[in-house]
Amino acid sequence: MWKHVVLFALATGTSCHVLDYIDPLIGSNGGGNVFAGATLPYGMAKAVADVDGQNTGGFSTDNSNVTGFSSMHDAGTGGNPSLGNFPLFPQFCPGNDLNNCRFPKDSRKLPYKNDTVVARPGYFALTLDNNISAEMTTTKHAALYQFSFPDAKAENGTTLHPLILVDLDDLWLSRQNASVSVDAATGRISGNGTFLPSFGAGSYVLHFCVDFAGASIFDSGMYVNDRAGTEPKELYVTRGFNLFYIQAGSFVRFHRPSDGTISARFGVSYISSDKACQNAEHEIPDWDFDVIRARAEDAWIEKLDHISITPGGASEDLQNTFYSGLYRNMINPQDYTGENPQWESDEPYFDSFYCIWDAFRAQHPMLTIIDPNEQSRMVRSLLDTYKHRGWLPDCQMSLSRGWTQGGSNADVVLVDAYVKNLTGIDWSLAYEAVIKDAEVEPLDWSNQGRGGLQSWKRLNYIPYLDYDYLGFGTNSRSISRTVEYAYNDFVIATLSIGLGKDPSVYLQRASNWRNLYKSDQTSFINGTDTGFVGFFQPKYLNGTWGYQDPIACSPLATFCSLTSNPSETFESSVWEYQFYVPQDMAALIDTLGGAETLIKRLDYAFESGLLDISNEPVFLTVYAYHYAGRPALSTKRVHTYIPSRFNSSYTGLPGNDDSGAMGSFSAFSMMGLFPNAGQNVYLISAPFFESWSINMGNDTVATVKTVNFDPAYKNIYIQSVTLNGGQYKKSWIGHEFFAQGWTLEITLGDAESDWGTKDEDLPPSMSTSQIGHMSL
Repeated sequence: MWKHVVLFALATGTSCHVLDYIDPLIGSNGGGNVFAGATLPYGMAKAVADVDGQNTGGFSTDNSNVTGFSSMHDAGTGGNPSLGNFPLFPQFCPGNDLNNCRFPKDSRKLPYKNDTVVARPGYFALTLDNNISAEMTTTKHAALYQFSFPDAKAENGTTLHPLILVDLDDLWLSRQNASVSVDAATGRISGNGTFLPSFGAGSYVLHFCVDFAGASIFDSGMYVNDRAGTEPKELYVTRGFNLFYIQAGSFVRFHRPSDGTISARFGVSYISSDKACQNAEHEIPDWDFDVIRARAEDAWIEKLDHISITPGGASEDLQNTFYSGLYRNMINPQDYTGENPQWESDEPYFDSFYCIWDAFRAQHPMLTIIDPNEQSRMVRSLLDTYKHRGWLPDCQMSLSRGWTQGGSNADVVLVDAYVKNLTGIDWSLAYEAVIKDAEVEPLDWSNQGRGGLQSWKRLNYIPYLDYDYLGFGTNSRSISRTVEYAYNDFVIATLSIGLGKDPSVYLQRASNWRNLYKSDQTSFINGTDTGFVGFFQPKYLNGTWGYQDPIACSPLATFCSLTSNPSETFESSVWEYQFYVPQDMAALIDTLGGAETLIKRLDYAFESGLLDISNEPVFLTVYAYHYAGRPALSTKRVHTYIPSRFNSSYTGLPGNDDSGAMGSFSAFSMMGLFPNAGQNVYLISAPFFESWSINMGNDTVATVKTVNFDPAYKNIYIQSVTLNGGQYKKSWIGHEFFAQGWTLEITLGDAESDWGTKDEDLPPSMSTSQIGHMSL
């Protein structure tokens, strides 16, 4: 791919810049599920080739077949493919006979030529096996495609007419109904469809409008399944009966232009088809592909060029991994401001919070650093959703409520923004929203709020097989919900203190994790005792213990999903959740038997394969050594994953990117500052570069420099640190580092030192610090 980047730079006379270190194809195979196509930062329009293989994000470098080119996608998600509505597909009809064209996905699909794939911020291109090529770029709500058709002839020597169809499907084939019409004179195709969200409840209606340029029209019409005709010019379809799914859409055929290139301008809207047309006309008035592409690149440069690194010999692979991780943080959530038909508001509206359980730990803290204005707008959007729907979402996509995976983790996003002093946010409304999460159980807590609150308040834990008549949801995850609710209540206590409210109830509930700790619980792997005693276990309403094998839901057992095999932990094992007490690691360490015991447990869990770095709960666990007074071991552990599991290859992500969560973990880790989200705490470790800096605006530049930097990474242990020239011994630092533009200088060596190991140097915990004052 990089040769294409260099060629583009030479052709346009541009010099190398930050975009040259971004490869959207990282994670495009092996389950990364990244969105590899063209988009603006947080843009609604997302154009890429859709394939029939790993197509959750549309495209994959897995050598599968292209089924279309669509303009709406989500990024890095798991589960069902998301969006991919109304794909275009270019082709010839052999013999210029409509009956010879291929309309359904399975019959029209074609391989693509691997060496023609070009992915770059704001641009995507490839060539199909039949030598029809496609390139695309985007604006906020529209995509511009250029399809180049070779000079193909029928047997009688006449030139074949290029055909471009619009399919009324989405990637998941979730369409419930759809309407489409084609204007015979202009070739404009417009319509809408009702679809299902890929990980949520309800349905959504999406509208589109596509115009064509560069060729005169030969004919147009509709198709249903594998037959087409030039009449009628309008069509309405439903899903179909039982297993008979109707495939349908519209098409336009053209007289082939002399240069073979036909442009398609595709507008999208959640409001109406007219609005989709207006979006396209307003944002792409002149059909100038090069101008639109250049604007897209400029938008990405504006977002990322204030972040700079001095590699000091660090490999290009690491530089690409770093910048590409930052880039993927700005694909989801998507800015749908002005495209929300559900309520009128002057506030921003973001969608594709997919899901906050994944994103609150690192992605939103990263956006707080690299794009605080947009993170503030996202928080305002969450609050506006609360204002109009009555609840903060834990997951949201396609205007729909997504499934809640754990706690009410939008609470953490809000409080993280509060402790880091993001501006423009109504904190009294934020307090109202998080208090409702903590105190009021919704009728349907599967996609908003919390369930089991009656037991939570009375018993101080979520029971196994809870008797919950106040609301309904998947009555599982009693362990993981207990530890997550405890942390949610801790951040509510933090906000309470900041706003002068009484935090006592929430401080008490923040310790509820203790009530599921079973001190005599053992753990075996294949019949062999791990040697560790004391784990979280489920507990019944009457206070007696249930049982879940501590290794269940780990990579050594069976994956636990929300629907197919729900358990008492979500997507991770008891072994992982035993480390999730981010509000009071000091108390957890005491509970487990001391710092040395925690270190032994961590080492065993990582080295035995019990912990899965492809899932977000493990992120902070990598840095748990800090709380045991051994920050060097956190750095050592990070190097077992970077670059082995996070790198710049097509399979360079350990699991699906989860809207940028994996990218934020790797970027933070390479910066040497990792957040404990919801607290004013960044854990300090050894950076992967000689230096880096972030211009926070107004000439405020936060900088980290290393002394004795070693690109072979033998010197990965911090020997000493200075802050603005003065000695600094704490193993953590607050957001003031970024906000005030401070400078850390980190001296490295090849052996562990005593830096950051003393009790007074440890990161704060609830039981050892006055919360609300967890700063320098």
